[in-house]
Parts: sequence; C-alpha cells; structure tokens
Amino acid sequence: MPVKKRDFISISDFSVEEIQGVFAKTEELKKNKFQDAFKNKAVGLIFQKPSLRTRVSFQVGVWQLGGQCMSLSPAEVNIGVRESIKDAAKTLSRYLDLIVARVFKHREVEELGQHALVPVINGLSDLFHPCQALADIFTVKEKRGNVRGLTLSYLGDGNNVCNSLLQITAMLGMNMKVACPKGYTPNKDILGFAQAQGKKSGASIVVTPDPREAAHDADVLYTDVWASMGQEREAARRAKIFKKYQINKEILGFAKKNVLVMHCLPAHRGMEITDDVMDSPNSVVFDEAENRLHVQKAIMLKLVEK
Repeated sequence: MPVKKRDFISISDFSVEEIQGVFAKTEELKKNKFQDAFKNKAVGLIFQKPSLRTRVSFQVGVWQLGGQCMSLSPAEVNIGVRESIKDAAKTLSRYLDLIVARVFKHREVEELGQHALVPVINGLSDLFHPCQALADIFTVKEKRGNVRGLTLSYLGDGNNVCNSLLQITAMLGMNMKVACPKGYTPNKDILGFAQAQGKKSGASIVVTPDPREAAHDADVLYTDVWASMGQEREAARRAKIFKKYQINKEILGFAKKNVLVMHCLPAHRGMEITDDVMDSPNSVVFDEAENRLHVQKAIMLKLVEK
C-alpha cells in the first residue's frame, strides 16, 4: 500500500509535535544547508500572485536540497480558468513530486490538494499564510529559546498572516493579542479555533481595538501591510483607518525593552511601520525573512521524504 500523501494548507494540518519536529529539522538545515534529499525530485510553483520571498526561498531551498524547481505563472497554469483545478492537479502529479501554490482564493489551494496525488503546500492564500507563520515563530524560538508563555502582539489588519499566527501561537502555548479596527478583525472561525486551542495549551488569545493595550508588555510586536495584494483600491481608505495601528517609537515604548519587532514583508515604511523601528536593534525582520528558506525546506522534507 502506498503511503498516503500529506498536504500543508494551514498550520492546523500539523500537530504540536510535528511543528516542534519542523523546528528541530530547521535548526539542522541552517547548520548544513546543502543536502541531496531531493535528488531526482521536481517541485512546481503555481503563483497567481507576484512574489519575492516565497518564490526565491522555495527555489533556492529546492536547489539546496539537490532538486529541480520550476515556476509556473498564470500564463502557463491559470488554474480554474485555462483548465479546471482538478485536471491541472492530476496532470502536474504525473510530472512533479511536490506542488507549492500561491493563490488569491483559499478554496483553490484546498481543491488543488484534494485532487493532487503529490503533496501541496500553501504558499499563501487569502485565508492563511502558514509557511510565514512557521518561520515567524521559529525566529522567536531562535531568539528567545522558548515561546511558551511569551506574548506576541499583532497590530493591523486581521488578514491571512494574522490568521496563521493565531493558529500557531495558540497551539504552542504562546499568548497573542490582536489590535485592529472594527470590521477588520480576524476570521471568526479561526479566532474560535485559536481560543479553543488556547484553553488546552494555556495561551491567552485577545482581540482589542486599542493598539497601546495590545503592545503593553509584549515580547513580540508584529505588523503587516494594511492593504494586501488585490486590495489596492482600498489603500487610501485603509491608510486613514489604520493610522493609529502603526508600529513606531511610541508603541515600542509600551512593549518590553527587548521586544522583537517583526514584519512579514514587503513593508510600506512610514505606513504600518516607521524606518527607525524597522531598522532598530529590536528588529528581526530580515532574520525572519531568511528563516523562510530553512523552515520551508524542513516542511518539504517532512511531506516528501518517506
């Protein structure tokens, strides 16, 4: 009997023990970047959205593991338009050993995983950004040794990154405070999942409209762009609504002195975060970006290695 394939569509696809296993493997991969675990293996990137970090980190990661990687734009694989997601998934499964999809609609990556015969990784959807969240919390663990009992304060839009952070912090016993305006709170079902997980792990999950309250005594201050890809027409309106949620020197003053400042990038400097904070000694933004490479290699190895 063939081993049933695994997908990584959201953080909840992994258990707490599996997340810790990914972190342990990531530490190993940072020390020994080049391996041949993916020799004679091919990975395809289906990207509906432009990308810098996700594309480069996956391509370099596959190369460092000894495999081949190809990037497929909408011109080549416009899933759900040029052909059905089902047909594309079944066809690509005959050529590839793993698929990474960066899509607008979450249901599309779910459907891709449903029909693909090889593992599918969610490289970003409108609901989740699980690879980013794993890299983020690995970075906190790397800097602080342990994450249980620490508090991550997220300021801004309750978007896909926020959703994935809610899942992983609650599962690992890390407190999370989310500060966002009315109408921009995280997905209710995901928030409910996080609060239920928090009861099991001892994590406190709080949503507040007050950024100062959220930042108070924080171990980690986290933000993201106020208008994501596909929301460009809302940018000017969102800039006014989110103005007080900017991470700046004032907000930094409410957190712990050794607070880690994080941003998943790309950053709109002067909007959601100021230059002086992003370039401060507290900032681990580029360590966080580097860790995408190593964490994603660990995820790929977990899904593909038998």
